[in-house]
Amino acid sequence: MSDIATTAPARTPLTAADRCDRCSAAAKVRATLPTGGELLFCLHHYNDHEARLVEIGAVVD
Repeated sequence: MSDIATTAPARTPLTAADRCDRCSAAAKVRATLPTGGELLFCLHHYNDHEARLVEIGAVVD
């Protein structure tokens, strides 16, 4: 048995340098896809895609 903990790495907070993947506005939401990829969204584009992100099981923070 190992003494190594298997916890997920801590997420870094979004900064002013993080931009929406759709329009390059300031990112306010990070969606982590079930495959491990990440998408960053401004609130406008997050609202447009929220239903689909929930449907596919993305983790949003």
